[in-house]
Amino acid sequence: MAVLAAGQAAGAVCPPDDTAPAPGASAPAPGAGDPGAAAPGTTADPAVAAVPSNSDLYVVRIDPDPAAPGGSTVLHAFVGNLGPDRTASPFTVVVTLPAGVTAEGPFFPENCYEFQNGHRVRCTFPAGLPKFRSATALIPLRLSPEAPLGELTGGYVAVRGDDDRNEANNRQPFTVQVVETTGPRPIV
Repeated sequence: MAVLAAGQAAGAVCPPDDTAPAPGASAPAPGAGDPGAAAPGTTADPAVAAVPSNSDLYVVRIDPDPAAPGGSTVLHAFVGNLGPDRTASPFTVVVTLPAGVTAEGPFFPENCYEFQNGHRVRCTFPAGLPKFRSATALIPLRLSPEAPLGELTGGYVAVRGDDDRNEANNRQPFTVQVVETTGPRPIV
């Protein structure tokens, strides 16, 4: 079973942040606005970082609600921990958006920031996610006014944590349904 190193690019399921916001851009640095959050791959408590856990982070596929061309919807980037241990290291969630969709803040958590011209969003979560618990990043999305009706594919959510022992379940695709008008979703 392979363990990803912080910043590992080759074969990594969570892409590196090789195009962070330019100096002077409005996007905050990782951890900005969240004094308890640490930069990816680090933690404020060296004792926590010294002992890796046996945790299994995974991504659950949740497609956002349909939206009309030029409209908006929200992606729920849902990550859970199958355990058996609580995470001992911070973990990073990266959302890659399909063509015709851009991220539009504010994001949750507040340390999320967009890069690659709004086509990717990176969020960090602190160490300590217990077994069978979850963390969710909320990413508002804006569809291009020229988005064609139908299904926009190519988006995915990925997670990377230094002590995650199973990378096979760390990435899930999602699609955005583009519809003429939006209304309440039927209950089925």
